Amino acid sequence: MAASRDRHLDEDDVRVRPSRGKSRPRSKDRPAHDDAVPALVTAVDRGRFTVVMDDGETVLAIKARELGRKGVVVGDRVGLVGDVSSQTDALARIVRIEDRTTALRRTADDADDVAGREGQPSPAGLERVIVANADQLGIVVSLTNPEPRFGLVDRALVAAYDAGLDPLLILTKADLSDPRPVVDAYAALDVPAVTVARGAGKQPVRADLDAVIDHLDHRVTVLMGHSGVGKSTLVNALVPGADRATGRVNVVTGRGRHTSTSAVALPLPQGGWIIDTPGVRSFGLAHVSPDTVVAAFDDLALGLDACPRGCTHDEEECGLDAYVGDDEHLRARLESLRRLLHSRSAADSD
Repeated sequence: MAASRDRHLDEDDVRVRPSRGKSRPRSKDRPAHDDAVPALVTAVDRGRFTVVMDDGETVLAIKARELGRKGVVVGDRVGLVGDVSSQTDALARIVRIEDRTTALRRTADDADDVAGREGQPSPAGLERVIVANADQLGIVVSLTNPEPRFGLVDRALVAAYDAGLDPLLILTKADLSDPRPVVDAYAALDVPAVTVARGAGKQPVRADLDAVIDHLDHRVTVLMGHSGVGKSTLVNALVPGADRATGRVNVVTGRGRHTSTSAVALPLPQGGWIIDTPGVRSFGLAHVSPDTVVAAFDDLALGLDACPRGCTHDEEECGLDAYVGDDEHLRARLESLRRLLHSRSAADSD
């Protein structure tokens, strides 16, 4: 007994009680999830994700805790584990987000009413991804009721160039107004445009709808535009059974009422996807650098070497003026480019 009392204590004799309120340190090792099922995110709603697996089945999923603060947006390619049976009460887990090929971004402003991370509001000034992995941006513009708002079109073009998306102008209500002024305004940018007139029941004329389909065939196209421009009507015509809500234009303000509250990806019958986004009132571009926009203009980007360091491309010292010289086509392109650059900080009411 005496020998036992006199024995020196070591670390094996000491029991340490964990501090209250502190969790055990997380292991840095993460499961590989080699068996994860590939899927596409088609909708996001308050932390719940609608995903379509490669076999065409749809399942609801949540984001695994191990992904931390990584955001998941419509268009993301993900890996699923858990219950992927697509039963009514099935709930899978997103354990992997594949690298994005493109990311359409915007900067939230003080009036931002579009959901941010996992469906939560975006704080002002925060840059966020709206849609991932698209390859085309369809900018839907009403030719009348409401009148075209060139400021938003310009900003949408900047966002498309920044994201590496091909822009496409879709001009609706061509049965009520001449599309040529809008087409001419963007002719120097070489942006393709398709017009859509309405026929019986205010539905798109079949020939015009077919022209739109030709541009969307086997592509992933984001549709954006002000409320009331006919975007949801167009989606319903392109995707039978989509049942996107349509709204009317306020006769006093000339603006449409929001009918879509979140982005949703819809499969096109002929192949490809369209991603319908909520009608926008503003589109912040504070995250876009001037050189990113200029880089989208291959014929003008060659003149960047003549610009001083930090050139904003709208000042007297800009080397692009000397580069374009008297070439009328390049001069028109440069003027259009500068209008787009100005739109990065212009008021959204333009």
